[in-house]
Amino acid sequence: MKCKTLEVWKKSARLSANIYKYFAESNDFGVKDQITRAGLSVPSNIAEGMEKSSIKENVRFIEIARASLAELMTQIYIGIDIKYIDSQMGKSWIEEAEELLKMLIGLQRTIKAKQG
Repeated sequence: MKCKTLEVWKKSARLSANIYKYFAESNDFGVKDQITRAGLSVPSNIAEGMEKSSIKENVRFIEIARASLAELMTQIYIGIDIKYIDSQMGKSWIEEAEELLKMLIGLQRTIKAKQG
């Protein structure tokens, strides 16, 4: 798996795991399912994209990961607002997500530069 060496994949997988752990006891399956699926989608799309053989596909899946990250951040903001997510925890996740977004943009640039 090519993605195992990428720091962005490692960090997004950890964030996803932390979100799963946070919501493990939640009985609100709608919110729980939506936010955990969005979180899981980020490292999953990075992994899938890095296994594709074309640069165009690599970039496309990184774009999907970025979109999933935006979805996750939206859900975290809403979760904080409606008191489903502890404010401090949510803010920490948002900071991580913003860092991941920068990393994904950098990864996209690196991949596109290979097109030369």
